[in-house]
Amino acid sequence: MHLRACRGHADCVTARTDNGPARDATTRVLVRAAGEAVQAVGGFAGGVYLRSGTSGLLLLAALTGLPGSLYRPWWRMHVNRPFPVAEAYRSGRSVHLPNAESAMRRFPQLMAGLPFPFGSLYEPVGAGTERFGVLFVLRPATPGTGVGTGEGKRLQAVADGLAAELAELEAAGEPVSWNGDPVLVPAPGRAHGAREALERLTQAVLSVDRGGRIRHVNAAAARLGAGGPELRGRVLWEALPWLGLPAYEDNFRAVFMSGSPVRFVARRGRQASEEWVSVDLYPADDGVTVVIGTAEQPASAPGSAVRPGTGPVPAADRAPALYRPVALAIALTEAVTARQVSAVVTQELLPAFGGRQLAIYLLSERHLYLAWETGFPQGFLDRFDGVGLDVRLPGVETLTTGRPMFFESMEHLAAAYPGIPLDAHVGARAFLPLIASGRPVGSCILGFDAPRGFSPQERTVLTALAGLIAQALERAQRYDSEAALARGLQSALLPHRLPVRENVVTVGRYLPGTVGMDVGGDWYDVIETGTGLLALVIGDVQGHGVAAAATMGQLRSAVRAFALSGNAPQDVMAGTNRLLIDLDPGQFASCCYVALDPDTGRALAVRAGHPQPLLRHAGGWTEVLDLPGGVVLGVDPDETYPVTQVRLEEGAVFALYTDGLVEKPGTDFDVGVERLRSALAAARPSPLTETADRLVAEARGSVERPDDIALLLAARTAGNGAVPAG
Repeated sequence: MHLRACRGHADCVTARTDNGPARDATTRVLVRAAGEAVQAVGGFAGGVYLRSGTSGLLLLAALTGLPGSLYRPWWRMHVNRPFPVAEAYRSGRSVHLPNAESAMRRFPQLMAGLPFPFGSLYEPVGAGTERFGVLFVLRPATPGTGVGTGEGKRLQAVADGLAAELAELEAAGEPVSWNGDPVLVPAPGRAHGAREALERLTQAVLSVDRGGRIRHVNAAAARLGAGGPELRGRVLWEALPWLGLPAYEDNFRAVFMSGSPVRFVARRGRQASEEWVSVDLYPADDGVTVVIGTAEQPASAPGSAVRPGTGPVPAADRAPALYRPVALAIALTEAVTARQVSAVVTQELLPAFGGRQLAIYLLSERHLYLAWETGFPQGFLDRFDGVGLDVRLPGVETLTTGRPMFFESMEHLAAAYPGIPLDAHVGARAFLPLIASGRPVGSCILGFDAPRGFSPQERTVLTALAGLIAQALERAQRYDSEAALARGLQSALLPHRLPVRENVVTVGRYLPGTVGMDVGGDWYDVIETGTGLLALVIGDVQGHGVAAAATMGQLRSAVRAFALSGNAPQDVMAGTNRLLIDLDPGQFASCCYVALDPDTGRALAVRAGHPQPLLRHAGGWTEVLDLPGGVVLGVDPDETYPVTQVRLEEGAVFALYTDGLVEKPGTDFDVGVERLRSALAAARPSPLTETADRLVAEARGSVERPDDIALLLAARTAGNGAVPAG
């Protein structure tokens, strides 16, 4: 079914959803909020991202002020991506980017895809602990000034109003999520005069609204291949498909987002015999004026215009000065460690320039150390590892002077540095300084198998790319330092051995994540309480890094102290909740606490927003326990946590785990839980260490783990330490 976004407009743009009829109430709320947000801060476009049925995925639900097709690459946004929409959703805080410079500093990957001067504001939409999505506005850039306090408050007021309405809909039984394409909302139109003057022009003139729909044309538009009246009301790129070629897309993106006029040359039609025309685009708040006149055939043109096709434009056809920085910048945002940065440079930079050799040196205590090499003879670069900054070598001098050095042949290199060891007699070399924000990071060497020149454009591009590489390496070095500290802290805080009790066997496993800051706040513990019971504990602190690991240590100590004092399970959880609020307001953690009697198998369990545990019965049948629970720790100081009685019979296995073990991007959470339940049912109950290894085997072998993982198993034994086979 089609969603019609008609509120306040005479005509509508429709968008198709994937899952049946749209909820009209939700649609009206989103459409109204998008329009109000744009008006509140003087924007030219805006919209709402809403959470979807896929965990971790936001979908663009409403868009106004931009043609939907031009914004299509950003319709889907994963919450772990380094984009301002995702950060606003993750952090629950506003993100204000007044101009391209501030956006480039904080989100270079955004500007790599949209390299135009514009400002943008992002406001999370949530009520209490519930997060629905993000409200955003695009507006003209304001160089030299930030976003005013009043503007931020106005946008926040719109977001708060939207959150309240969505919360009411959810309370009424309307699940607040989005699936399918966004609602495309037309911007309000304005009346235009001087039509008689336009009719006298020999050039074709079209007025296009901010949704890309043609509103007015003059008589000369008939020369475009269709009568003027037939063009009105149609989307520009559908009415004139030759303007919709990928070669021209960035021109239209630029005029809709930057507010500056754009001029380019295009071929009118898809045949070689078709004439070339000039296309001038003049933006305004309510749309774009398109003026099309005659033009001479350009000396060179993008391949997608000369040889148009239905598929994507080959990379080789794109302007190298734009494509290479964009491709490398986007890839570098995904690289976390210095090794990953170096691998990206190898994969993106060398092929783009036809290089064969690459070496990256990093600066440490006024010496350069080899961090990465490829293509050089084995051992050749060892002699340059650890050289000081006083040595006369091109890789050193490019850093100390801050000047890139290009040698078009090995003879030129040898002449500039007599006696320097060479790995080849034929080729060319480029030495690039790696400097980030004025701080020296290292140097980069590019090698080529044959002599070659370096055009001014290539020298400029390589120098710019060296700056991107330096920033990525500097970020990676900070990550390595913090990750090492967090890993050490996490290792020190997790239990190194679990207590041994008759009739019960316990086994724990912990795996750090491999994406981003790979150490989080997951923990497990087994505590011999003051009442003779055995407490099984598992928890997950929000966030990653040193702060999360430190909070985890405090919570583990708090749970242990409350348990050793003989408190009932519900009191242990309530006390830990109040302590977390006092220690770190705004920090959250989930937890599951089970007090087990080793002799009888009777257990009392409480849960605070944590995934439901699993119980494998002695016969092998495994179930997901349905334990009632309270909200996560750190939210409400007066929250209570109900107690559930469970029995762990002889031969049964109890499994506690954190969400990293069952969550996968793009997969429903319940699917992951069912997969874990099936694996536990199929596993041999003894020895329990093999069962634990089997349950984490898939995660251990995964190259990318977006979250860390904790697992705690407890089994009732027959008194001799063995778990009876089911």
